[in-house]
Amino acid sequence: MSKIKLAVVDDHKLFRDGLAELISGFTEYEVIIEADNGRDLIKQLTEKGIPEIVLLDINMKEMDGFETAEWLKENHPDVKILILSMYENENAIIRMIKAGARGYVLKDIRKKELEQALSSLVSKGHYYTDLVTGRLIHVFNNIDEKKPGQSSKDNTSLSPKEIEFLKLACTEITYKEIADKMHLSTHTIDGYRDSLFEKLDVKSRVGLVLFAIKNKIVHIE
Repeated sequence: MSKIKLAVVDDHKLFRDGLAELISGFTEYEVIIEADNGRDLIKQLTEKGIPEIVLLDINMKEMDGFETAEWLKENHPDVKILILSMYENENAIIRMIKAGARGYVLKDIRKKELEQALSSLVSKGHYYTDLVTGRLIHVFNNIDEKKPGQSSKDNTSLSPKEIEFLKLACTEITYKEIADKMHLSTHTIDGYRDSLFEKLDVKSRVGLVLFAIKNKIVHIE
């Protein structure tokens, strides 16, 4: 059985070497690239092949994590990006997700959680921690809403009620509170949620939030 190929991109060699060694202890994974920055990664892709997962730092002197993620999204969209960072602020998390990251964890992550994150990326295509969920929901306290367009995913127009539900889902209130605000039963709200999960091909409230951001149903300054 072939191993899942990874790249580790971080300009701190000691951390990068340690992370690569740690991953080598996981039976299902193999680090094929260790790069100092995005430019170094691009160069090595030609020589060593395309990995399935890239573990990417944000703060690098030459071609940082934002630029690298955007380049990968444009040129190799199937590559799954897991951000490993010291930063836990909302702007960094949202910028990286918009740039194509499928997961975001802090560098003090434990071995077990790292293995869980990699497994989730392979099986589900994403890994969103409580940190990411909490930061995303929190930032919507000061949302500047804009007129929504159509779904870029399936080109399906959302109904006014679905848009209203989606905007409320991008706040900290519960589904029951959404039902109260929309003057609908919780059963009906569950129906809106499940219908949007299927229509937008997402599996969680975080997925709904990300869809709303990407399609400018809600706007973050």
